[in-house]
Amino acid sequence: MEASALMQVLHQLPKTDDPALLVGTETSDDAAVYRISDDLAVVTSLDFFPPIVDDPYTFGGIAAANALSDIYAMGATPRFATNMVCFPRKLDTSVLLEILRGSTDKLREAGALLVGGHSIEDREIKYGLSVTGFVDPARMVTNSGAKEGDLLLLTKPIGTGVITSAVKAGRLSEAGASEAVSSMLALNRGASEAMIEVGVNACTDITGFGLLGHAFEMADASGVSMVIRSGDVPFFRGATELVLSRKNRPRAIASNMDFLKDRVEVSPDVTEAVELLLHDPQTSGGLLISVPRERAGDLRNGLEERGGDAFVIGEVTRKMPRTIVVEGA
Repeated sequence: MEASALMQVLHQLPKTDDPALLVGTETSDDAAVYRISDDLAVVTSLDFFPPIVDDPYTFGGIAAANALSDIYAMGATPRFATNMVCFPRKLDTSVLLEILRGSTDKLREAGALLVGGHSIEDREIKYGLSVTGFVDPARMVTNSGAKEGDLLLLTKPIGTGVITSAVKAGRLSEAGASEAVSSMLALNRGASEAMIEVGVNACTDITGFGLLGHAFEMADASGVSMVIRSGDVPFFRGATELVLSRKNRPRAIASNMDFLKDRVEVSPDVTEAVELLLHDPQTSGGLLISVPRERAGDLRNGLEERGGDAFVIGEVTRKMPRTIVVEGA
């Protein structure tokens, strides 16, 4: 769903007055959090989408990694999941078996169980999961705690939307997309563990609204602005060339840009390709972490020790007329 339409719907929902609901819809966070005791809260989220790669086993793994990411972004530990399946009657059930096998294997890697689900017949495949995890409320990380002076760290490159669109249209080989596919299959568990160990102020995972859309949600929820240095944002190999062709651009790029047009200021020296990719919808993207400047080095070390990447792409500032400012290289 487009960001503008989703915001309109969410703003019409009744506000809850249950004090045990620690995180609901108000701040557009990655998951809901409900306290069940002083030191334990349930964290839950869901996500599903049509295939973005041809191999069903790989698609199942990506879908699971994507759904797990919301739990990791809250600093929580995933424990179990249920799945949602839309499947055409005309397809052989061996395809579904491979999707489920890939999903289950990825959940097992995360230490979570697949405990059930629901399926319906549909004209095209759609698959995803609702994941439940647990967190100590005192160690929970939300998207609303970013503070002026924090540095912004990103843990995965950008460009999966453009790359998978090109693959589906036959304009890029599976081999050419291997870097992005490997990234989408990679869990954000290590990044989550590192940020909990160090102590950070805010976090969100980068998915359908693109890097700038999710940065906006974090900044808006925190009452601050953010400066993104476009020259420090990592992109997958080939993404900047692919995005220059309109045929490779997911429709969400245009809708994401339209939603943010009055909320983001982009420097004139930012290239067209880079600006487009900053709005590119991601699947199983990285975490965007707002960390106190004095802890950024420890966080980078913790990420790298766990085999992850750590890209410092900007900083948090006082509230400015535009919530996000994108600087050139």
